[in-house]
Amino acid sequence: MSPPLRPYHSLGHVDFRVYASGMFVSLVGSQMQSTAIDWHVWVLTGSPLALGALGLVRFVPIIAFSLLGGLAADRVDRRRILLVTQSIMMASAFTLAGLTFTGRESLTAIYILTAIAAAATAFDSPARHSLVPRLVPTRDLPGALAVMMTVFQLAAIGGPALAGLVLARGHAPAAAASSSPPLAFIYALNALSFLAVIAALLSMKVTGEVLRGVAHEPPLAALREGFRFVFRTPVIVWTMLLDFVATFFAGSMSLLPIFADQILSVGPAGYGWLRAAPGIGAALGSAALALRGLPRRQGPVFLWAVGFYGAATAAFGLSRSFLLTLAALMLAGLSDTVSTVIRQTIRQLATPDVLRGRMTSVNMVFFFGGPQLGELEAGVVASLFASVALGASVAVVSGGTATILVAAFAAWRAPFLLRYDVETAVLESEEPRSAPGS
Repeated sequence: MSPPLRPYHSLGHVDFRVYASGMFVSLVGSQMQSTAIDWHVWVLTGSPLALGALGLVRFVPIIAFSLLGGLAADRVDRRRILLVTQSIMMASAFTLAGLTFTGRESLTAIYILTAIAAAATAFDSPARHSLVPRLVPTRDLPGALAVMMTVFQLAAIGGPALAGLVLARGHAPAAAASSSPPLAFIYALNALSFLAVIAALLSMKVTGEVLRGVAHEPPLAALREGFRFVFRTPVIVWTMLLDFVATFFAGSMSLLPIFADQILSVGPAGYGWLRAAPGIGAALGSAALALRGLPRRQGPVFLWAVGFYGAATAAFGLSRSFLLTLAALMLAGLSDTVSTVIRQTIRQLATPDVLRGRMTSVNMVFFFGGPQLGELEAGVVASLFASVALGASVAVVSGGTATILVAAFAAWRAPFLLRYDVETAVLESEEPRSAPGS
């Protein structure tokens, strides 16, 4: 077998390069809004439970619509789906900007608009992830996924940092900050950022149509086929379960406003950098992956990365130093990126094109459900303590410790993960295959 291409070679494909560029602009805006919403809820309520409830608000629509979104991605032109979903999310951001600018926002309005955006994401994510393998040859797919991870993490640095700087310029007591122009400005910028993805989609030459569709298969039968494929493929099942459980226990990013305000006393500017810290570490890790790639046997790397993610999370919860907290969050982001790239590669290489949308929709329940329900869990744990600061620390440390134990359990119960060979998987993926049961 010839040496694998470097991940950055995937940028030589024009459609992929245009798509990745548009996605970067949009993700910066989305990261800014996500950072602003958490701070917005904190200054409106001062409640860790209200922060944790954001996770539930984001999770419920995904549970309700993700399977339909996956089915749509396997039946309908994926570019058309993305044009619709990106437009809906843009409208939601514009509405939130208008309400905030006029001082008519409320916790209920934030929850409702967040839920609408999450419902759109349930259709957007399967189409988006299923489109990437169409933009590059199979041999370039692992590299393209690493590049997309780099794009995401660079946005995860710039978005929160910019949001923190904007919020700091309008920093005021909670009652005034809840309707301040900086929040509205951030939401409006996010709305405009969706235009970059829409323009990229309209300019692409590659079609988003499914290579071998399931248009004549009854919807329920098509969904069952997707479930059968996922749950009969052990390597996919175990990576999804490990992702869900680890991010459930360590899903504590929604508590960062409490750490910034009550524990570290660094204000909104410091909060922005805390939110950006995982992205900084992740960008360093994903850039290294894009330049050098991963070894053939990626299973051990995957399990060690999950365990290290838990250890870094626990260190973040214990820290009372701003610089130490930044370092711990950076290490958490770096290790999470390594495990994410491996998970995505495993799933995409193991799945036929005709099933990619449904596979992604099932994975969404785990990928989004873990961190969002984890935020709710962290909020509930933090709210059990009289001291908000102590409760937040206990929630984060206990979650990180549990993640380490989960990684050790997976290494014991799923030893085939330790033998996973990506080059063998690429060769198998390049062989002509039909969907299971076809």
